[in-house]
Amino acid sequence: MAEELRDGGVGTSRRVRTSSQVQREVTQLILDRGLRPGAAMPTETSLMEQLGVSRNSVREALKALQALDIVEIRHGYGTYVGRASLTPLVDGLTFRTLAQQEDDVRALAEILQVRRVLEEGLMVQVAAAVTDEELDALDEIIARMEESGRAGQGFPGPDRIFHETLYRSLDNALVTQLLGVFWDVCHRVADARGWIDGASPAVTAHRHRDIVTALRARDPEAARQAMADHFQGVDAWAAQMRAPR
Repeated sequence: MAEELRDGGVGTSRRVRTSSQVQREVTQLILDRGLRPGAAMPTETSLMEQLGVSRNSVREALKALQALDIVEIRHGYGTYVGRASLTPLVDGLTFRTLAQQEDDVRALAEILQVRRVLEEGLMVQVAAAVTDEELDALDEIIARMEESGRAGQGFPGPDRIFHETLYRSLDNALVTQLLGVFWDVCHRVADARGWIDGASPAVTAHRHRDIVTALRARDPEAARQAMADHFQGVDAWAAQMRAPR
């Protein structure tokens, strides 16, 4: 039997429901009303009346949904529909990896394995969809990598832009976001642990060049293999991670 309570200032009996239940109901309200990201949410009082819950229950639910980027609380202005970004996933995976202190390298290798499966699997579609203009843009990014490589410097910025540009032809925002999640987690964990990348910048740049060469030939299998070769280097980096002495 549901418990009852009286919420001060409103004067109506309200059922006590778990925070997760109220969260789901607020989320369903957003969906039912077709509220888009950035749209104003109903006030706390309105949500209390519509859902039949206490003010504390509404506030707890909104705070939890804010952590998931489903709502955005702007103090002094109100509550708005969030953009449901994957930032909470980055935070969760980073914590999951760092929490496994005795085997955090293995935990990070698992994330890299998922990224590898995703990127290799997409090569067939990319080979069919990538445009000459996009290939030219990739060539320009690789030229920056090669310049850094000749100087013996790493190039994390251009590397990330390369992979984002690589999948632009698929017109799939989720792919870009997921790859961004994996990238952010890897670098957050490496920074937190003080791990260093011992891979040769020149070799890494060459592996990226092989991917573009295969795509220009419109050879999906060669592109997939070039991506697999690239990830062999990434796997080697994960296996050799260590704190600087």
